[in-house]
Amino acid sequence: MVRRVVVTGMGIISPLGVGVDHVWKRLIKGDSGLSNITKFDSEGIPSDVAGQIPLEGEGAFLPENHVSIKEIRKMEDFVIYAIAATDEALLDAGWKPESDEDKERTGVLIGSGIGGLQGIYESAITMKERGPRRVSPFFIPSCLINLASGYVSIKNGLKGPNYSIVTACASGTHAIGDASRLIRDDDADVMVAGGTESSVCGLGVSGFSAMKALSTAHNQDPKKSSRPWDKGRDGFVIAEGAGIIILEEMEHAKKRGAKIYAEIKGYGLSGDAYHITAPADDGDGAYRAMRAAARKANLDSYQIDYINAHGTSTPKGDDIELRAVRKFLNNKIDNVSMSSTKSSTGHMLGAAGGVEAIFSIKALNKQIVPATLNLENPTPEAEGFDLVPNKSKERKIEYVMSNSFGFGGTNASIIFGKAD
Repeated sequence: MVRRVVVTGMGIISPLGVGVDHVWKRLIKGDSGLSNITKFDSEGIPSDVAGQIPLEGEGAFLPENHVSIKEIRKMEDFVIYAIAATDEALLDAGWKPESDEDKERTGVLIGSGIGGLQGIYESAITMKERGPRRVSPFFIPSCLINLASGYVSIKNGLKGPNYSIVTACASGTHAIGDASRLIRDDDADVMVAGGTESSVCGLGVSGFSAMKALSTAHNQDPKKSSRPWDKGRDGFVIAEGAGIIILEEMEHAKKRGAKIYAEIKGYGLSGDAYHITAPADDGDGAYRAMRAAARKANLDSYQIDYINAHGTSTPKGDDIELRAVRKFLNNKIDNVSMSSTKSSTGHMLGAAGGVEAIFSIKALNKQIVPATLNLENPTPEAEGFDLVPNKSKERKIEYVMSNSFGFGGTNASIIFGKAD
């Protein structure tokens, strides 16, 4: 019997705030989570815009609600974000394993693109200025990417598969897809899966700025900075956060009476074998990932109703994704709506796939497609596409696809549908 995989819980930390319902309301309303950088002194860096986690006001992130003050000092932010988003997701799923069997059948697979970059930077400075004996014994475990999964496992007593995926901006989607395979292969009944990132720091922003990857044209009006598919786009806006979902074998979920948000219908992945940062102009790698996901879902491409695009707001990448999607749909683009929620959140790198999976599932559940903000003058490649400019829209949705592509030519696509 084929083991089917469903989503029973979701949790989110994002520039739009904390909590799936709060974040979704803001997203559909057309709010932006982008602002000038306040997390560190950005003087001298060409890009002064980021998607930062709000620490005050409605939807603010309060780390002490999830981790003790003593433990916070031992962790990098990406780990804390993962713990907090998992807390929400497990509570939402109503899953708190108590028996040894349940704990051993529940695993964790959380990806990140960069991990504890700020801690690496600070420890390097400490060693240079104060010597090796002053480097903290918590430095290594606080910065290792798999410690996001490790801390979540330890806090919740989850003894199933426990590891991480590092595939740059595709990390979150690969983590969810691979976690679903663990359930299908009977290595687990429940998986905590998604992505987390805390890249808004001096070294991270400086590094991407040096590549000329970040937007610099709208420092005076940050909310305008992320503008996927618009002729005025000039780079992505760096952001951070976490998106975690609870995956569960369908019969296991039904037996305990869990609510089911969606089913994973298909998962595809591919490699460009082309360039360390740029995809091939024809988008062949992205196309093959989408094609593979549709094949696994036993769907024709035209049956996809909504695509949550990778859509980072880079001059080259946006057009390439449009070409890839057009090829995937065999130029039958009339039925599909496609939007980039990065226009509202910025690009959360390794966390993007987890967060955007949640947005895709919410779109499926609510039959509402979130808008692409700042889309005023579409690029010529966009002709004929419904890119949902500036205002969210209601429409019939049966299947949604979420795309994530990363440096090194790594691609992932995942399809969600309603669970029959």
